[in-house]
Amino acid sequence: MYDIIFVTGELYFDHPLCGTAVLKRLLEKKGYKVGVIESPKTEVDIKKLGAPRLFFGISAGSIDSMVRNYTPLKKKRELDKNLNYDEFVPDRATIVYSNWIRKNFKDSTIVLGGTEASLRRFTHYDYWENRLRRPILFDSRAHILVYGSAEKQVIEIADKLKNHKSIDRIDGTCITHKEVPEDLVAVELPSFKEVSDSKEKFCDMQNKLSNHRNLIQKIDNRYLIQYRAPGYTPEDLDEYYSLDFSRKLPKKMSGFEFSILTHRGCIGGCNFCAVKLMQGDRIVSRSEESILTEIKKITKMKHFKGNIDDLGGASANMYGIDCNNCGGNCIDCDKLDRSNKRLIALLRKSRKIPGVKKIIVRSGVRYDIASPEYIKEMAQHHILDTLRIAPEHVNKDVLRLMNKNKGDLRGFIKEFKKTGRKLSFYYMTAHPGSSMKEARELAEAISKLKNAETVQVFTPTPMTVSTCMYYTGMDPKTKKKVYVPYSYREKKEQKRLLNKDESGLKEINRKGYQKRTVKFVKPKK
Repeated sequence: MYDIIFVTGELYFDHPLCGTAVLKRLLEKKGYKVGVIESPKTEVDIKKLGAPRLFFGISAGSIDSMVRNYTPLKKKRELDKNLNYDEFVPDRATIVYSNWIRKNFKDSTIVLGGTEASLRRFTHYDYWENRLRRPILFDSRAHILVYGSAEKQVIEIADKLKNHKSIDRIDGTCITHKEVPEDLVAVELPSFKEVSDSKEKFCDMQNKLSNHRNLIQKIDNRYLIQYRAPGYTPEDLDEYYSLDFSRKLPKKMSGFEFSILTHRGCIGGCNFCAVKLMQGDRIVSRSEESILTEIKKITKMKHFKGNIDDLGGASANMYGIDCNNCGGNCIDCDKLDRSNKRLIALLRKSRKIPGVKKIIVRSGVRYDIASPEYIKEMAQHHILDTLRIAPEHVNKDVLRLMNKNKGDLRGFIKEFKKTGRKLSFYYMTAHPGSSMKEARELAEAISKLKNAETVQVFTPTPMTVSTCMYYTGMDPKTKKKVYVPYSYREKKEQKRLLNKDESGLKEINRKGYQKRTVKFVKPKK
């Protein structure tokens, strides 16, 4: 009989890039017996390992199931012949798996985790249904939710259940209560009813979301309580990534086998990104010794050919800029160390390890914190084909709404050109603030750069600031109106314009979409 059974919407692989594998290895180190059910297709699959002694841990995987299954225009990816989509994850997988377990194992404790659950932990706008939904704990009827990184929380939950103790008041979790404990110091968010009745209240809720505070929200006659996230340290990460993984991957993921994670978190604060409400808005870097030890271990693997597939994190050059002093925005801080000296030292030492031919950095790079020395180091030793950066847009107002108006892109491009290597760029269109006028401005800039690797249509995902703008039509910080391209037609026209589809350009010019003639489609409550 297993103590814990994890149910995940993804293929399971014993590798440090798989969150479930990290949790499984860590729990086994603590003496627990752990089973995994990967990609269950029916409730019959849920039953194959029986009931766990302590709890079921449910995750849709590293990607929200709706984002996984649908395009930004809400078309099913499985119907797109160009995508070769072969995954099976049910829509709203976290809720589906929970219902299967509750039906077949009524007495089992259910713990939710992963991206889908973490970003739906409060009242949220659901783009696919075009309405507000209650916190996922209410719809799934699970017992507790773990948000963000989960190692400390899962261990504490297991220990408490093993010793027949309450799993309330665990940092980094959400739980429901009939009443708010009198001794709990917390920030109260506007209730489900208030945010349903008022978009300004929804903005107020968005402004208060944080991993660093206890939060409460009234949902009908009950309360959702978030306990602030626990602090993770370099020593914690060193322990987790030194666990004895086999590193075996499915064939379609073989290009990631020798990838190494150097840090967690992101200080960028992009409004369309949820990393700060997942991994956090502070950097926690592994020690240099831990990373070098992992590389040395990889070089001893029989089929290692000499190349490290990737060395990085959410942004590769955020390694080593850990700071937890003031609680402000690190990216805007004058005291932020932008020299990349710790990372440069790590790269140089890594290259000297016997058996290593090349260390590739595939992770994106923040150009606004890339020092000239780092740029030179990357260009000479760590780029496979191009260096990837994500300016996202060129219009200053759209960049401000994205919170991407940082750094000097032209200066960076000028500096990088000296190296003789190529850059590739990631851009986004149909973000709040982007009309056909701004899309045309972006298209003109892209045509000059000649190497836009990806142009994606903005997808509103739960809990992000940009999604708040999309739902409310307001900048939550100022409450000023923001233009939002709601219609599928305009979103397609913006994408087509950036892809230089001449027939699309003619239609745009003829119909005058650049004058913002698209009608506003009011989201349903």
